[in-house]
Amino acid sequence: MINQSDSTSRSFARLFVAVQFPDFRRKGMAVSGFILLLFFPGAAMAAGGALAPLVHDIGISLLVAGILAVVFHRLKIPSIAAFLVAGFIAGPGGAELMDDLENIPVIAELGLVLLLFVIGLELDLRKIISSGRIIIITGLLQFPLSVLAGFALANLLAGLGVTALGGGFAPLYMGIVLAASSTLLVVKLFQESFELDTTAGRISLGLLIFQDIWAIVVIAIQPNFSNPQIGPILSAFAGIALLTVLTVAIARYLLPVLFRWIATSPELMLVGAVGWCFGIVFLGGNLDFFSDALLGASLHMAVGPGMSALIAGASIASLPFSGDVISKVGVVKDFFVILFFVGLGMTIPIPDGSAVLLLALLFALAAILVRYIVFVPLLYLNGLDRRNAIVSSTRLAQVSEFSLVIVYAGLGLGHVDEFFNSATIFAFILTALITPTLYRYADDLYERLQPLLDWLRFSPPDSTGEERRESYSLAVLGFHRLASSLLFELKQRNPELLDNLLVVDFNLHLHEDIAALGPTVRYGDLANAETLHHAGVDKARVVLVSVQDDVLKGTSNLRLVKDIRHLNSEAVIIANAIELAESVRLYDAGADFVYMSRVDSAQKLLEPIASALGGHLEDYRLSRENLDGKWHEREEIIP
Repeated sequence: MINQSDSTSRSFARLFVAVQFPDFRRKGMAVSGFILLLFFPGAAMAAGGALAPLVHDIGISLLVAGILAVVFHRLKIPSIAAFLVAGFIAGPGGAELMDDLENIPVIAELGLVLLLFVIGLELDLRKIISSGRIIIITGLLQFPLSVLAGFALANLLAGLGVTALGGGFAPLYMGIVLAASSTLLVVKLFQESFELDTTAGRISLGLLIFQDIWAIVVIAIQPNFSNPQIGPILSAFAGIALLTVLTVAIARYLLPVLFRWIATSPELMLVGAVGWCFGIVFLGGNLDFFSDALLGASLHMAVGPGMSALIAGASIASLPFSGDVISKVGVVKDFFVILFFVGLGMTIPIPDGSAVLLLALLFALAAILVRYIVFVPLLYLNGLDRRNAIVSSTRLAQVSEFSLVIVYAGLGLGHVDEFFNSATIFAFILTALITPTLYRYADDLYERLQPLLDWLRFSPPDSTGEERRESYSLAVLGFHRLASSLLFELKQRNPELLDNLLVVDFNLHLHEDIAALGPTVRYGDLANAETLHHAGVDKARVVLVSVQDDVLKGTSNLRLVKDIRHLNSEAVIIANAIELAESVRLYDAGADFVYMSRVDSAQKLLEPIASALGGHLEDYRLSRENLDGKWHEREEIIP
């Protein structure tokens, strides 16, 4: 029997559906009944039997998150906001739909572990190390300097009457809240936009890794804030180093054999990869057990699950099957990451007055401010160009999930109160909601800040290569994968052109490698016509726009063609289009030739398809390799 409350709930739901979707009735009340059963599981349980609490809670979380994700996407609101709101609605502060609130945080922790494992799989340590002092020195100094800035700001505000930041450990914890960025949010956005291999992507990822290490140090010494000791810190780093050595050794000699055995079974690749991840997590968490068994003493070297998962992923990143592992683990990871945000939303407390929200807003604004007064100068002084310094810092402008863990632990230790903890949670939510917007418009923000950067003497870097020529045979605007392959082909087939080639791009870390092949490389913002003029584009016979609109920042192929034609009326302009109809607009704007990578690739695929249908694909492959070489043997600047 269905009780009165169930009946009332269903009546309310029918009213909601009728009001929000007036044409819904015409499509059948069966759909309405189905939705009601989903939202009000009491009736469904009567018909189909009770679900286990864990399954029920996961199902409710995904149901609410899925519905809100569709609505928020329609309203052009970031999906992360939908997941957080879904957690609040389903949690104790909302409709209390969960059977056991302990379930979701447990599942969410699994999502965080898998996310860090996938990050490790995509972590190219050689590229990070090649960045040299930009990442290493900035990573070492950024966290303590940010903590110091937050500490000073908290004391200043306490002196102005903000009592929540006065006395005790509150100023220190405010500094910690401001010092770290969200690995989960930032890497997710870089992955979705396929920009993890850009300069800003590598710099951001490198800084996030250093921040995570600093967070581990903080957690290690947190119980002894009143009397910090060097021993726990050294033990934590020793544990990370030992786990890294053991993991790399096993991955190098044993994993290739094991994965070769299961390579023909895709489902086993997923199981094997996740098994490897948690094997290293268990190994890291039990280092003290082994040291106690072997040495008779606990050295306190246990490594947390997040860092262990990161090490596990990085240890197999260079192995040939890493790409397949990423694709398979990614689906499972996304499932648990959604639950991570839903679980986080469940912890959102109901605000007790406006004071906690005002303090949260203060934390959020201070976190953004610290990115520009600490991050940007450090990156710039250590050799990063001003554009990528601004872009990277802007995309790191949020409170970290590690900060939530540290502040919550501080609450248990009596270092901060519930008011401070709630403000930290709301600050994370506020910065999480604006992070997608900051990410999207980071380049536009740089454009607006250029006059200020000029006034502060943050000058653009000098160009690499020869002094400016009177003219160039070819100017390549933008340097990404296509330009990298083009440069390789010119080196092989037309090397004399390299000495009369101009490359304009703002990815400074590539300039030295490009210049080593002969071209003149100039730092330049393609969105600025004046920059193109000073770079020498006005003196080029042929100008190639080598990047598509979805990679360009602050401009487009159409705008570039117009600017180039205005600067250089005699140049032959080659541009590219993504959409078919776009080619007409480019020709009308002054382009002499428009190419489309999708069409060129499709035409090139006709030959191997015909060869495969004719039964001689292997002969075709050998002939191509004899002519062009093997892809993995090409020594390109962007591999």
